[in-house]
Amino acid sequence: MANFLDPAILFFIFGVFAGAVKSNLEIPQPISRFLSLYLLMALGLKGGFALHKSGFTAEIALSLGLAIFLAILIPFIGYRILRTKLNTFDAAAIAATYGSVSAVTFITATQYLDQFNITYGGHMAAAMALMESPAIILAIVLANQARSSHTAQTQSQHSSIGISKILHESFTDGAQLLLLGSMLVGLMSGDAGQKLMAPFSIDLFKGMLAFFLLDMGLMAARNISGLKGKPPITLLYAIGSPLSHALIALALCKLMGLPLGNTILLMVLASSASYIAVPAVLRHALPEVNPALYMGMSLGITFPFNIILGIPLYAMLAKLTM
Repeated sequence: MANFLDPAILFFIFGVFAGAVKSNLEIPQPISRFLSLYLLMALGLKGGFALHKSGFTAEIALSLGLAIFLAILIPFIGYRILRTKLNTFDAAAIAATYGSVSAVTFITATQYLDQFNITYGGHMAAAMALMESPAIILAIVLANQARSSHTAQTQSQHSSIGISKILHESFTDGAQLLLLGSMLVGLMSGDAGQKLMAPFSIDLFKGMLAFFLLDMGLMAARNISGLKGKPPITLLYAIGSPLSHALIALALCKLMGLPLGNTILLMVLASSASYIAVPAVLRHALPEVNPALYMGMSLGITFPFNIILGIPLYAMLAKLTM
């Protein structure tokens, strides 16, 4: 119940309502983009300051390694399931979307943990960054293989996308680069930098998050219409995959002996789906797929589920197993 009374969550629910009743309320795109970059910068700084205090330990290496493993495992499993009902391109696009991560879901989860005084490692922001690209690469490989089996006419219409190009776009993406750069700044500046940046990266954070979640609520309500007429498996996957992916992460974290806070964040990352970075790449890499399919699933169903119900549910499950 405490999660529902959080102002940021209430603003998200309000945004969903405003979008559902087709209100003309909207956040201008430049402001939305600024809010997104601000949240990533503040998160990166917070992670860097925490890393400055803790140093790089075996536990950190284990968490990062597990994050990469999940980023490879989840899209692979998703593709195998989706391919039974969908064509190669649709299955690859959805698997990539759900194999990658949502920064805003992660940031909301960190606020939830802060609210209940559950500690977590600053390096988890780096884990989020590392989990973004593997699913995209897998989707491109699968799509290129599918194209190679088509007719010469089809091959001439859709040329194969090089992995090197995708890698470059993934690792030089502005949002991801800002996150990692901010973490490095926080790591280098330490306690002195934390005191100087506190009015910017701490005091303003909650209000900025609430404003951004209002925008996300509006977008969620307006993207769910993209699922009209789609195969039933898309709806089932949008609801079922967050829970199953979170349980996979929970089992692995339990096996590896990770602490509660890091376990919850890995569950959140595993259960989330990308609606910014991956769609931006897929529009060019998989032009055969209508973006309304994966955007409707990730932003219209999975994102609201995780923000409103998923985060407290994953935290409860993690606590029960600890």
